[in-house]
Amino acid sequence: MIIKNKKPTVYIALSGGIDSAVSAALLKEKGYQVMGIFLKLFRGQKEEQARIVAKKLAIPFFILDFKKEFKREVIDYFLKEYEKGKTPNPCVVCNQKIKFGLLFKKILNLGADFLATGHYVRVKSQKSKVKSASEKLKVVYKLLKAKDKEKDQSYFLYNLNQKQLKRILFPLGDLTKKEVRKLAKKFNLPVFERPESQEICFVKDLNVNNFLRRYLKLKEGLIINEYGQEIGKHQGLFLYTIGQRKTIGIGGTGPYYVVGKDLKKNNLIVTNNFRSPFLYRKSLIAKKVNWISGIEPNLPLKIKAQVRYRQEAKSAEIRKTKNKNIYEVIFSASQRAIAPGQSVVFYRRGEILGGGVIES
Repeated sequence: MIIKNKKPTVYIALSGGIDSAVSAALLKEKGYQVMGIFLKLFRGQKEEQARIVAKKLAIPFFILDFKKEFKREVIDYFLKEYEKGKTPNPCVVCNQKIKFGLLFKKILNLGADFLATGHYVRVKSQKSKVKSASEKLKVVYKLLKAKDKEKDQSYFLYNLNQKQLKRILFPLGDLTKKEVRKLAKKFNLPVFERPESQEICFVKDLNVNNFLRRYLKLKEGLIINEYGQEIGKHQGLFLYTIGQRKTIGIGGTGPYYVVGKDLKKNNLIVTNNFRSPFLYRKSLIAKKVNWISGIEPNLPLKIKAQVRYRQEAKSAEIRKTKNKNIYEVIFSASQRAIAPGQSVVFYRRGEILGGGVIES
């Protein structure tokens, strides 16, 4: 029997926060068959608020336990990168491996048409000039910055691909946070006054150093300035990131800023000059690069590159190297505190072309 006019089924990742709650309400209002799904990712995580939202919206509610996978893919990665002296980006990896990896595959296996999240970002489809094998114009999906530039989360989503974008909905992409709060009130959702969620969800009280101390072995070493002079001792190289000013622990002639780490000698290199040339770099090397279109563009290519979340994207040029999937990014002007382990994301007129991991 063929069922006509069947409503498309969409699974919405409900966190219990305002963004995912409003996303679910909007999808239901548009006529989708909405299913709420909560991901258990680490101990101490509570699903009560997400359950309350689902009940308020009268949508089915499911819980998926991904704690084992989250530990392996996100927490273990987070700790290993710090051990290597790098500054990891767990949100990027969580989106890639868990939300749009494991969860995406799971909901498709359940027969869903779409996966939705409360991310502030937009997807736009358009017909390509290149025809597919069936002689039809190929549909290309583009990832664009959100309307709300302050809330835009495209920086964390550069690993998405065409197969995923075809099946993903971002209901908040064309809304501002102020508009989302008004909608939460309109829908009478119990979360409209909830504060913003924390960025590193599995780190209790947002104290990364305490988390690292708990799982990594501290190894003291010397703090030296950019001229090689010993000026103090550090507690462990993994406690510091490039550009960091706080908790270095040297008074008097400070404040000091981290400019580098000598892993072989276990030395932390600092400067008390905010504009020290040691803090600035004109270029970087990126690896594990993903192109959202699935096709590497013609290089070299002038774009805008962003090296940290909430940092403005700056004019740069991407160039190929001799190694496959490793690229050089050269900026028009030197950039401050580029940290290996973070992501560099490529933009062109508001479109996210792709991105990769900063190697050096």
